[in-house]
Amino acid sequence: MNLNDVTNNPYLLLTPGPLTTTETVKLAMMKDWCTWDDDYNNIVQDIRQKLVRLATNSVDKYSAVLMQGSGSFSVESLIGTTIPKTGKLLVLTNGVYGNRIVKTANILGIDTVVLDSGEVAQPDLDKLSMILDLDKEITHVAVVHCETTTGMLNPIEKVGEIVKKHNRIYIVDAMSSFGGIEMDIDTLGIDYLISSANKCIEGVPGFGFALVNVEEFEKCSANARSLSLDLYDQWKTMEEHNGKWRFTSPTHVVRAFSQALKELEEEGGVSKRAARYRNNQKTLVEGMKKLNFKPLLPEELQSPIITSFYYPEDPSFSFVEFYNKLKAKGFVIYPGKVTNLNTFRIGNIGDVHQKDIESLLAAIEESRYWLKPAFKN
Repeated sequence: MNLNDVTNNPYLLLTPGPLTTTETVKLAMMKDWCTWDDDYNNIVQDIRQKLVRLATNSVDKYSAVLMQGSGSFSVESLIGTTIPKTGKLLVLTNGVYGNRIVKTANILGIDTVVLDSGEVAQPDLDKLSMILDLDKEITHVAVVHCETTTGMLNPIEKVGEIVKKHNRIYIVDAMSSFGGIEMDIDTLGIDYLISSANKCIEGVPGFGFALVNVEEFEKCSANARSLSLDLYDQWKTMEEHNGKWRFTSPTHVVRAFSQALKELEEEGGVSKRAARYRNNQKTLVEGMKKLNFKPLLPEELQSPIITSFYYPEDPSFSFVEFYNKLKAKGFVIYPGKVTNLNTFRIGNIGDVHQKDIESLLAAIEESRYWLKPAFKN
């Protein structure tokens, strides 16, 4: 088999993950590893240390734990492990992924309160304060940082200030933002942060991870509602056995992630990557507006991760046809997820650069089949 057949991509993924990765990240998976061997487990330990350093300057206060599966596996493992049987969770929701936390908590039998802001508004901070004032049984508060239903960036700093003022435990789902937006989780008051290998660090799918406040996490040894998703036991095993996973780990994915972390450092760290993503998003929105596509969210609510656009005001527009025309030109975009509005989404993360966004915009202009011929030239 020609190696180029393995590494070449037929199209660019403009999604919130999985996403387009570099050739070197893909090539890192071309070797087999033994899960018991120190050569592999030393890679795991290096990853854990690097994740903590990416997350905070308070490196002695936090630890990282990896969990097999998609990002939702890590969310479920954290929710099911950190909240005690007598605990109560408040979830701030404004999209599909906040709602998924609610569904997860309900299935796990966790007493749950929901502050729902709809899909195009940020959480109501006054209501958050009021709920925490009135309901003393709430022990934990969870919010999604970048709600990729719309591309909304939620105000985790302001939420954290309120949560800590009321002495509650703070959980942030940073699935689509960690590594692509600068943050210090200690400064933000975050006790637990969850993300995934195949997002802004630009690895491939196969595991997620949590950054945990060690002092708080040490209280969670008896909480788990699942054997496989016992995040505390996974952490203890990694701590005590040099990065060993309890059950078979995704070795090739872990090695690719290690390479992705190296490439993040070579790019200049999170600040440089964040600047690239912001430039991608700015280039995209400016170009789409020139093509008469309207963004769903106002600029002040928009993340640099993914952007939602309204369908054109033309009854002949078909997203499926539009999608297929762009795919044929080498670009894959995302359908919308907003409940009552016709939208589609375009991501800016992964191995994507300004020239790629400019090429996409040219392809979109060529693919506007619903316009009358007079407007095509």
